[in-house]
Amino acid sequence: MMPRVKQVPRGKVTDKTILRYYDLLFGPDRDPVKDPGTATGTPGNWWTVFALVPDIFDHAVRGFGLYRNPERKLDPVLRELAQTRAGWAVGSQFVYSQHCKSLRGLHVPEEKIAGVQEWQTADCFNEKERAVLAYADYLVQARGRVPDGVFEKLKHLFSDEEIMELTYITCLYDMHAVMSRALKLEFDDRPDPITEVSAPEEFSARDFLDTGRKQ
Repeated sequence: MMPRVKQVPRGKVTDKTILRYYDLLFGPDRDPVKDPGTATGTPGNWWTVFALVPDIFDHAVRGFGLYRNPERKLDPVLRELAQTRAGWAVGSQFVYSQHCKSLRGLHVPEEKIAGVQEWQTADCFNEKERAVLAYADYLVQARGRVPDGVFEKLKHLFSDEEIMELTYITCLYDMHAVMSRALKLEFDDRPDPITEVSAPEEFSARDFLDTGRKQ
């Protein structure tokens, strides 16, 4: 399987920012379309697809720099917990997998990384972490319908600046997760897991609704 839109080979790239990232991620002499693969195990086609529109590519990578800026007030572990949960909630194997790796890079225990999927019943998270994971769910799954009680808890635990950073970054990765699935990028280049399971050949559609009726 391949992404749903075309990729940009090295020989077609003229934008300096894109070339710099191709060099950084794939090496200076490698065409990532012909010879895919990154250090994290992804094919790398997020980069080659976003390269279709250079100013979108530039906007996206500046977003990565924004959330990793050392001037951020939000604890990076909390940021990554929200990003990982956003990936899982959207169903993006790519975003979820990559941010599990980021949590591991921040020395988060494996129990917590695994617990992101079922944080509601996991007992490994502290009060701040649980508030962040709950907020991520309301941002992503409830599309921003955050109950007052949840927001009051955030206000008790975090500054308004931290809440703004958390909101923006989580929604940014909701977007990336949705785009990755829609375009079938990276680890989201896979069949949809929800398909019809065929009935036995002898099954009649009428049997399903009227099993007591004589045929």
